Amino acid sequence: MPTVESARRDVVTVGVKMVTEGLELEDHSHHKAELLLGLSGVFRCEVEGGIWIVPPQSALWVPGGMVHRIAVFGNIDSYAAFFQPGADAKLPTRCCTLAVTPLLRELIVRSAQFPADQEVAAIESGVAALLLHEVSTAPLGNFHLPMPTDPRLRSIFQDMMTNPADRGTLETWAKRAGFSVRSLERVIAAETGMSFGRWRQQLSITLSVQWLAGGASVKQVAGDLGYENVSSFITMFRKALGVSPARFMAERTARH
Repeated sequence: MPTVESARRDVVTVGVKMVTEGLELEDHSHHKAELLLGLSGVFRCEVEGGIWIVPPQSALWVPGGMVHRIAVFGNIDSYAAFFQPGADAKLPTRCCTLAVTPLLRELIVRSAQFPADQEVAAIESGVAALLLHEVSTAPLGNFHLPMPTDPRLRSIFQDMMTNPADRGTLETWAKRAGFSVRSLERVIAAETGMSFGRWRQQLSITLSVQWLAGGASVKQVAGDLGYENVSSFITMFRKALGVSPARFMAERTARH
């Protein structure tokens, strides 16, 4: 019986359901590109150069051959679609999160109903073609946290991720790591394409989405991120994503 890697078809999709308080898949790669759709629970994917968070009703794209590590949190209901190399030249070439339209979601769910060990029928070819088009034109998501390669900067960022409630200033972190403020600013911009403040905000968004999807309250998340009050956290979240944290999660829960 062919596996998802050996099946000779443009798209092979499998469904995955599990109940877990936390599970991590060590570094691995696939010959085929993978699209991971989460309907419930949350995924975190780590690759060289960044961390991607996949909240409910979002999807993660991992190009073929890219080494990655995935952690899962909560009650997982998901689908993994694997794409044959060369199936469509317009498919993403980098790891990214994708906004999932209702059509894209239903195409992924439908494709999981096709057995990988049988000849490709006409309806399967049609679904696969439309799925390839939807993936290649899907808007990119914004749950990416770029990670640097510079050892000293990476150490700073790892400390901030470990203790996000530490609201130390740029000057504070520069002194701790032996940087001048200007040098630290230059390294952060060169390595991440962001300012220090923008990276820390993206860290807050990334962690808050992960924690909220895992069942934490807005008040708890605000406190764990070091905000003095809940309203400040909500204001930051709304400015970044366009909706309040409660609305953000309600919309994703309602679609499941």
